[in-house]
Amino acid sequence: MENDGAESFRRDQRFQGRVLALSVYEGTINGRRVKREIVEHPGAAAVLAVKGDGTVVMVNQHRFPHGNVLEIPAGTLERGESPLECARRELREETGYVADSIRPLLSFYPSVGYNTEIIHCFVATGLSRTESDPDEDEIISVEEHHIKEITRMIGEGLIRDSKTICAALAFAQYGSPTTAGRR
Repeated sequence: MENDGAESFRRDQRFQGRVLALSVYEGTINGRRVKREIVEHPGAAAVLAVKGDGTVVMVNQHRFPHGNVLEIPAGTLERGESPLECARRELREETGYVADSIRPLLSFYPSVGYNTEIIHCFVATGLSRTESDPDEDEIISVEEHHIKEITRMIGEGLIRDSKTICAALAFAQYGSPTTAGRR
């Protein structure tokens, strides 16, 4: 964990689950004593899969405790897996699509105050259909929505998933992933 200005920290891991851990860090930052409860997460990858006509392949997935959530395909990085490998895997597993090209769009911290997770978002193009293979506990249906419809739904509060909002708005603003972030 990065700690700009941190002089020293002691970590006390309180919980280790299948996907995440919870640790309490105590130490000093710029001479001040601090104590932080931190959720430790290995990171994730998400894919904005865009067809030639601007239609995006999405999943409607049950996300306890929120119910069904319309979102882009995504998943947690497995040990030793790169964000790009994770993006390719999740796209195929959740939607049954593979892509000729997957390029970086942006990376962001979804909950910077208490969580180490970083989500790496990609844009996939040149899509073709194959077999999906969702995880045993995933309840998913595949939907397609045009990027303009997605941005409208974000504005109306119908899409509330942070990775979907970030990726869709970045893509809508900057277009091609080759130009994203170059302003």
